[in-house]
Amino acid sequence: MTKLSVNINKIATIRNARGGNIPNVAKAAVDCERFGAQGITVHPRPDERHIRYSDVYEISKLINVEFNIEGYPSEKFLQLVKTVKPAQVTFVPDPPDALTSNAGWQIKPNIYFLKKVIREMHEVGIRTSLFVETDLENIRWAKETGTDRVELYTEPYASMYEVNREQAIEPFIKAAEVANEVGLGLNAGHDLNLQNLRYFVQNIPHLLEVSIGHALISDALYFGLEKTIQMYLEQLKN
Repeated sequence: MTKLSVNINKIATIRNARGGNIPNVAKAAVDCERFGAQGITVHPRPDERHIRYSDVYEISKLINVEFNIEGYPSEKFLQLVKTVKPAQVTFVPDPPDALTSNAGWQIKPNIYFLKKVIREMHEVGIRTSLFVETDLENIRWAKETGTDRVELYTEPYASMYEVNREQAIEPFIKAAEVANEVGLGLNAGHDLNLQNLRYFVQNIPHLLEVSIGHALISDALYFGLEKTIQMYLEQLKN
C-alpha cells in the first residue's frame, strides 16, 4: 500500500498566528503517528512562517515513523538536514518568498548542483527525492543526479480532476512509467484530497508515498484528526 506522510505545516501556521504553543506542533506529529500515518512531512522555510527549525529538531526526537524534510537546498537547510538525519529529504526549487511549492525542478540546468547536494545527503545515509513535474525527459535527467526518488507535483491533476479525470491522470501515468523504467522511486504530493486521491493511487503504478497537508488538516477541522487520517488511509487501499 502507498504510504501516507502527513504534512503538518498548517498546524504550525495556526500556532504562529497567535504565538505561544497552541496547537502543539510536536504533539500533533506524535498524534499523526499514533493515528496511523506512516510518515511526517515538514517544510521549514527561511522565514519560519509555519514550521520552525526548532520544531524540526524537536519532532525528530519524538517520532518513529519516516521523517521527510522538504526544502530548497540552501546551506542552512542542508546543515539542518545533516544534523537531524531524517529518512528522506525532498528538494524543491522554491525561492524564499514562495507561498507554496508550485513548480518542479528543471533538472538539466541544475544537474551539477543537484548532484552535489544529493551526494552530500547520501554520505550521511539520507534518502533523496526531487520535486518534479511530468515532463518525461526531465524525469530521465533526474536519474542522472543520483537521486533515489522523484515526487510528482500533482496540482495540475487536482485542478483538472473534476473536469476530466481521465485526461488529468494521463501525464502522471506516463511519468510514473518512465520513473519506474529508469529505476527511480516515486512519491507524489500537492492538492491531493479525499475526492481525488483514490483514483490517483489506483492508476499510478509503483507509487510509494503521498505527502498530504493542506487538505488533510482542513478535513480534520470537520472530522477530527484521528478519523481524518483513517479516511485518507482508506483511500490508499488499492
